Amino acid sequence: MADPNTPPLRPRSEDAATAAVPSGRWARMARLGTLATGLAGGMLAEGARQWAQGKRPSPRDLLLTPGNARRVADQLAQLRGAAMKVGQLLSMDAGELLPPELSEVLARLRSDAKPMPIGQLDEVLTAAWGAGWDARFAQFGFTPIAAASIGQVHRATTKDGRQLAVKVQYPGIRQSIASDVDNVGTLLRVSGLLPAHLNIAPLLDEAKKQLHEEADYLREARCQQQFGNLLDGDAALCVPAVHTDWTTDNVLAMDYVECLPIESLQQAPQTERDRVASLLIGLLFRELFEFHLVQTDPNFANYRFDTASGRTVLLDFGATRAYGPAIVAAYRQLMRCAMHDDREGMDQAATAIGYFGSHIRADQREAVIDLFTIACEPLRAADAYDFGRSDLPQRIRAAGMALSTEKDFWHTPPADALFLHRKLGGLYLLAARLQARVPVQALARPYLGGA
Repeated sequence: MADPNTPPLRPRSEDAATAAVPSGRWARMARLGTLATGLAGGMLAEGARQWAQGKRPSPRDLLLTPGNARRVADQLAQLRGAAMKVGQLLSMDAGELLPPELSEVLARLRSDAKPMPIGQLDEVLTAAWGAGWDARFAQFGFTPIAAASIGQVHRATTKDGRQLAVKVQYPGIRQSIASDVDNVGTLLRVSGLLPAHLNIAPLLDEAKKQLHEEADYLREARCQQQFGNLLDGDAALCVPAVHTDWTTDNVLAMDYVECLPIESLQQAPQTERDRVASLLIGLLFRELFEFHLVQTDPNFANYRFDTASGRTVLLDFGATRAYGPAIVAAYRQLMRCAMHDDREGMDQAATAIGYFGSHIRADQREAVIDLFTIACEPLRAADAYDFGRSDLPQRIRAAGMALSTEKDFWHTPPADALFLHRKLGGLYLLAARLQARVPVQALARPYLGGA
């Protein structure tokens, strides 16, 4: 550790792997203009190639090339912020609605972002902490240990010996949310990268709302502290403590916890994989039915594993969402009825949640119940459900695809439902990645009112 009386030295050069975050409105719009031009050029090149081979491709086939999909992902990664988050939401929530080429590349956005140059980082920290902020640290790691959609994380040691993880928000994020979301939504619609009949306006509106909340690090700090209090005394879970004296609306400081990616457990014994997956799925039931407060972002990076203590570390509470009594009751009924294959009760619960549009046909209504029945399959397993041997995600995807292709069907469910389904789907994927066996029914039963 550095001498506490000597300010840490700033690196003299920028890393070539960094990329300045465009913070002005016109600079960000120019990025999207570059993307549109690149897509058009890619279409022309692919069209010429296929015509030379004697093929007659459709405009959609020309647009959905791997090269064009990479252009979309790369530009969203450069913009970060709202633009990148829209890509994340689409790839996470509506993956069955996207062409495979785009869905696969957009999935990279959940963990892929180039960090800020050091000079830009210094400007953000100076604005948050004042000039000479580095003199208050014994050590500050200028190379981020993580970089995501709206911020990057640095490890630091204060002069009084505290080990911190410091999340620093990219500049201009808050001011760019509305325009970025609208611009990317327009691009995806007019380019044909999404089905023409798909109404994504409610999703985009919700993305704006969620992003404004996620960009408020003081709000995230309060949510993190609330979860820390709710889980206080739980020996299996760890919520890093927030350091309020270093936290602002653009900087969030918390305990640094030495831990590994949750995926590292793929090599762990079966019993340990089962334990951790059961812990996280059980936590979701606690969040919904006991806390009425759900961290709705299932990004694998938000779960870490502390090998020294065996605890699962929970991170990133920016997407925390409160759930009211009515929707909690509806989900209790939905799960209880799904456990017993009570389709009439499931229909009533889905109606209460707001899942049906006013003009839905009877056969489409049945198809939605079929989809819920598939998704709740683990609840009907009397013993542990083997996610490693199940094709459940593929069947959910196929059922969603069948519904989404009906032009007169699509109805975007309420945001509460959308984000809860996102969380559950992410946990299913994690359990499958860990090839875990989880007693889902036993975990849910205490919350389902005599099920």
